Amino acid sequence: MDDLRVLIADDDPGMRLVLRKILGKVEGFTLIGEAQDGKAALEMADTLRPDILFLDVEMPEMTGIECARVVQDMNPATIIIFATAHDTYMGDAFEVYAFDYMVKPFKVERVMQTLLRARDVLSRRMPPEESKKIPAASPVIKGRMMLHHRGGISFVDLNDILLVQREDRTTVIYTADGGRYVTSDSLSDMEQRLPQDAFFRCHKSYIINLNHIKDISPYGRWTYVVRLEGIKQDALITHEKYDELENMFR
Repeated sequence: MDDLRVLIADDDPGMRLVLRKILGKVEGFTLIGEAQDGKAALEMADTLRPDILFLDVEMPEMTGIECARVVQDMNPATIIIFATAHDTYMGDAFEVYAFDYMVKPFKVERVMQTLLRARDVLSRRMPPEESKKIPAASPVIKGRMMLHHRGGISFVDLNDILLVQREDRTTVIYTADGGRYVTSDSLSDMEQRLPQDAFFRCHKSYIINLNHIKDISPYGRWTYVVRLEGIKQDALITHEKYDELENMFR
């Protein structure tokens, strides 16, 4: 596995130095940039595409929470770790599904543990016993969907749709035959068009086909990762949505 790409955003140069030194102590991570305000962090995240983004909450130009919301719409798989002097924003961090929330001053070991957990998640080395198995879902879905996109119109069998997600601020559909369709429809539009007995909005950025869930493993403090059969892309599911999903299969 290649080194994970890390971006640090904090208006305190001393804290950026601390995080930079910690990264240098852990193998498997490469620092790709530093930003001193939220706007610069967002621009760098859009250009550099980090795997992990360290964010302070209170920064000039744009707060860390505001930045995280936009980053999620660009790439919801980005691991967001808040490192802040304020413990009052934890609820906001929950809403953007932060991987972790660390309150300054924190110990070096605390940061290293979070980095190692992130590496384990991204390298898919989660122990099998920690995975939550989901049984087979509903019968084969019948019908087709007409998709509007820049190239015209495509028709896709509903049963072939495995995943719908937000990506690069657009809605992208992945199918069983390796297809990838970018549509102008919003994720909420897609949620309304797809059969609710077979498709599930597991996260504000993802809709999954219940027939193709392989397993579910821990991701961050409030989130799990869903692996799907037939594609390499996966999805995130919140703790509340996991409980809802579990009740559906009882």
